[in-house]
Amino acid sequence: MAVDVIKAPGDAQIGNLATPINSSALTKAWLQNLPAYRVGLKPFRRALEIGMAHGYLLYGPFAKLGPLRNTEIGSLAGVLGAAGLVVILSICLSLYAASQPDAPINNLAAPAPKDLAGAEGWSEFAGGFLMGGLGGAVVAGVMTWLIEATGLI
Repeated sequence: MAVDVIKAPGDAQIGNLATPINSSALTKAWLQNLPAYRVGLKPFRRALEIGMAHGYLLYGPFAKLGPLRNTEIGSLAGVLGAAGLVVILSICLSLYAASQPDAPINNLAAPAPKDLAGAEGWSEFAGGFLMGGLGGAVVAGVMTWLIEATGLI
């Protein structure tokens, strides 16, 4: 007897198959605790948290792998590179916000927040992402500068 492990949840036209990985209780609990799906957050707060993580993580590749990595301004180049990419991503979010109809987005594992259903919510999200991303890049640069200045690395 064959066991169906992968199946379409309800309508097969949805385009997402339920597998043991994406439909397990552990996966759903993990996704619902991410800032994108956490209940009770406004779009600005949600985007601030996401932007801070992105700005902080984007700093490293620019500072430690970029062409100015072995110069005395490598950390500054990392902050400016990460900030530039965050600005570009925020512009893309703003363009996406301008094109959004007022309809909710559905996902198999976790339902999308209702406050991101229209252009106003996505505009607020873009502003929070910009502030969080710039702040995250600056915090990463300052922390790296402090660690290098004290001689820990």
